[in-house]
Amino acid sequence: MATYVQLGDVKTWYDEHGSGDPLVLMHGGLVDARFFEPNLGALAERFHVYTPERRGHGHTPDVPGPITYQLMADDTIAFLEAVVGEPADLVGHSDGAFVAMLVAMQRPELVKRLVMISGGFSKNGEAAPDMEWNVDEIAQFLGPAYGEVSPDGEDHFKVVAAKIGEMAAVEPNLQASDLAKVTQRALAMFSDDDLVTMAHAVEMYEALPNAELAVVPGTSHFLTQEKPHLVNQLVLDFLTNDPVQTVAPIRRAQPPS
Repeated sequence: MATYVQLGDVKTWYDEHGSGDPLVLMHGGLVDARFFEPNLGALAERFHVYTPERRGHGHTPDVPGPITYQLMADDTIAFLEAVVGEPADLVGHSDGAFVAMLVAMQRPELVKRLVMISGGFSKNGEAAPDMEWNVDEIAQFLGPAYGEVSPDGEDHFKVVAAKIGEMAAVEPNLQASDLAKVTQRALAMFSDDDLVTMAHAVEMYEALPNAELAVVPGTSHFLTQEKPHLVNQLVLDFLTNDPVQTVAPIRRAQPPS
């Protein structure tokens, strides 16, 4: 069922799997929808899953100019309006998680629930702020997979990697107070050895008005592949069940009337 849809100047590739309520999977930076192969089957058993690939990623060709989180959020909003056509659950990993959060903040009527996996909200939370963005090393690691599907060819990967590097040098740059705009029920999920600090993960969880927090033990930023069964179980539990009435609420305790 894979096909393209023209959204502005971006010829966006996407596929569809399963049936049920709409769910949009949003991959991380410099990878594509294939990254979710360990997770797709479980989600498609319960949902109509869309797997769009963002500008310059996977089957979707690059377009002239920079790549920014806001541009990718605009592309996602256009996809939700033109293809999905109704409010959807968004499940994003890494860059996809932050893009999903921007969409939820800016167009809340398009987003039912939000799952953000390994996506922080500010560069201040980086666990390894001095880590160098080496395009050549990244190309050795991810370039061949890009070349397998990209209409731009493997040689173009370094161009996209440089664009993402320029974006990553200055973004994301939200304040914790900005997260109050995320009014949807949200799940913030991280590994216990992620690209953001645990303190940042907790700050994000505490700043989101209607959030739950999951930390997947013994994993890294690639937790969706390292422990897919546990990640899938947590995501599906969140998306298919209402919140439970906890016995001893503290953070969620209702203020006295």
